[in-house]
Amino acid sequence: MQLPKWSILLLCMLCGLVNAQNNDFNIKVFSAHEKEALLGANVLFEDLQKGAITDTEGIAHFTGIPNGTHKLMISFLGYKTIETTVMLPTSKELIFYMEETKGELNTVMIEATRSTRDIRRIPTRIEVIGGEELGEKNMMNPTNISMVLRESTGIQMQQTSLSSGNQNIRIQGLDGRYTQLLRDGFPIYGGFSSGLSVMQIPPLDLKQFEIIKGSASTLYGGGAIAGLVNLVSKTPSFEPEMDIMLTQTHALGSTANVFYSKRNEKYGVSLYASGNYQKAYDPEDDGFSNLPETTSIAFNPKFYYYPSEETTFWIGLNGSFDDRIGGDIPTIENNQSGTPEFTEENISKRISSQAVYTTQLDSTRVFTMKNSFSFFDRELNVPNMQFSGKQLNSFSEITLQHNYEKNDWTLGANLYTTNFDENDNAPLQRDQNDVTFGVFANSNFDLSENWILEAGLRTDVAKGWGVFVLPRVSLLYKNDSGFSSRFGGGLGYKTPDLFTEEAEFINFENVLKIDEDILKAERSYGLNLDFNYKTKIFNETIGFSINQLFYVTSIDNGLLLNVNADNFFQYENADGNIISKGAETNIKFSYNHFKWFVNYALIDAKLNYLPGNPQKPLTAKHNAGSVIMYETSKWRLGFETYYTGSQVLSNGTDTTDFITMGFLGMRNFDWGGIYANFENFTDRRQSRFSPLVTPTNTNSSFSQIYAPMDGFILSVGIIIKPFGNHSEHHDEH
Repeated sequence: MQLPKWSILLLCMLCGLVNAQNNDFNIKVFSAHEKEALLGANVLFEDLQKGAITDTEGIAHFTGIPNGTHKLMISFLGYKTIETTVMLPTSKELIFYMEETKGELNTVMIEATRSTRDIRRIPTRIEVIGGEELGEKNMMNPTNISMVLRESTGIQMQQTSLSSGNQNIRIQGLDGRYTQLLRDGFPIYGGFSSGLSVMQIPPLDLKQFEIIKGSASTLYGGGAIAGLVNLVSKTPSFEPEMDIMLTQTHALGSTANVFYSKRNEKYGVSLYASGNYQKAYDPEDDGFSNLPETTSIAFNPKFYYYPSEETTFWIGLNGSFDDRIGGDIPTIENNQSGTPEFTEENISKRISSQAVYTTQLDSTRVFTMKNSFSFFDRELNVPNMQFSGKQLNSFSEITLQHNYEKNDWTLGANLYTTNFDENDNAPLQRDQNDVTFGVFANSNFDLSENWILEAGLRTDVAKGWGVFVLPRVSLLYKNDSGFSSRFGGGLGYKTPDLFTEEAEFINFENVLKIDEDILKAERSYGLNLDFNYKTKIFNETIGFSINQLFYVTSIDNGLLLNVNADNFFQYENADGNIISKGAETNIKFSYNHFKWFVNYALIDAKLNYLPGNPQKPLTAKHNAGSVIMYETSKWRLGFETYYTGSQVLSNGTDTTDFITMGFLGMRNFDWGGIYANFENFTDRRQSRFSPLVTPTNTNSSFSQIYAPMDGFILSVGIIIKPFGNHSEHHDEH
């Protein structure tokens, strides 16, 4: 049937009228002081309930906004909320400048630095991973946080067990025990949980990661020689948030995550639960697992009370159960006799509590009091040997912050206790109790418009180990042309405990207890210098930024595990130092919906207590990466390539270098999204380069792990957001 010409004309006129009544436009948001684009600001038309998030250029894109006068609200943590009206259509460019808040509770707080300053005005070098980047890593691995850390420049996730998959965080080539892992500022991980900690922290309820590389012992005490990683949890807002994430891998791993949060004027709540089941996975089909059979459950409820605008009190619980068994596949699956009949099973339970009270005493002072208890129960079973015990940690702290226009400072004191109690039936009783009391002060001074100084001092009294005085200083220079530079340094220490990577590799078998009479605490100093430049190139069409870091860390009295005359393993202090020095380069290009990240890390970690000062084993001297992202409101596509250079094994053998590649695709909808991740799709794994295990009758000899174990993993999933899909973004470091 042919329509009359007049009806076609009328239809065209109606379509034009509809389009004329709707508007497609951009809103730009900048900081009032630096005139820099703000990434991650929320722009909301309140009457229409239509919102968008600003991108790296500070632009929020809107389509289909009708003509008329509309209420507009622009909000961003650390800045005063803008509430205004706009009339559409308009010929003016919609640009807004946001003023920083001063000394208020809702300012951006990089918790790891104990400062309420915006990240750009903190002399300590901080890397912040959050929002969209954290969301991408969650899709790559929704089970734990290892993926987030592994793909950060200068950080290596060192697997210590083929059978159980345990991993430790290595920053700039230094062992995992030199990195302090915090959650919301609480040291509830580490110690007996060792390499299991990272594997038992699901990421969906985390808002951001704060990473400080180099000595941070002045901020949080012993254990932060290489740096610290602070995991910051999501907090409830007045708008309800709910995420349901379901993931399935072709390696027969299934994961479910659920997060919900909401608050009103007086109360708030956040609820999180996670479950994972992984079937024993053997990609080589050699009868030995590369991924252990795992059953893992975690929960994390938090309850908030807001008695006034100046005061917040919250209490939370973290609980987890984890059972992982790896080794001989027939033994695991059928409980049959196989060859080599070797299995390793880790059964662990964790429960921890956190409580925080924060109140603003007046316009410049904030008082905070916090406490946590953490209980960890672990049982490790291998043929003819069991290692089990319980560890109870407590942490209490009070701080007083003063925030002025040109300087701020923090005074505080804390008490940290650890109590490890080995099973009474164990042939070697290796119980250990430690108590550390510390006082600290930290301050930032605006010396001028361009120079900011940060200085801190901590004194710790560690029972049985001595008194440690830990100064640190950092200096920031910045100007209005996009250039900034940071220089800093500090001292650190680490008191010895049983739980090192070397002891974990041999399942703590025949390792003698820590002897305070013959051992000394490890001591360190560290320096770092970085340069940061951000601009636009090619007629201001392409965003460009570069960060160049140089660092050095030296450790004296390094803790070594040596064999004594009775064939037991005994800890000793090294006669010579460990020095890790190197450089990290991070470059970013952005054009429209495309982003390209390029990074390189040089890690020169030398063991100067050994003849010839060799490179630290399992530490690649050269690492590089490239990530290309395409992001719109509907699509998110990413292609990544990582290069790991040759490493040296403990026997002096050089390993092969290798390249891994991955691809991520996600389609967003109003209700959530679907995604697929092709991790390591070139199937690079260590078994392609060298044998992983040499079986014997009831035991197995394992090679040191220097490459991926699992190879290619395809995962698909769905994210359901019952209250709407609102994109998030992350801060640059």
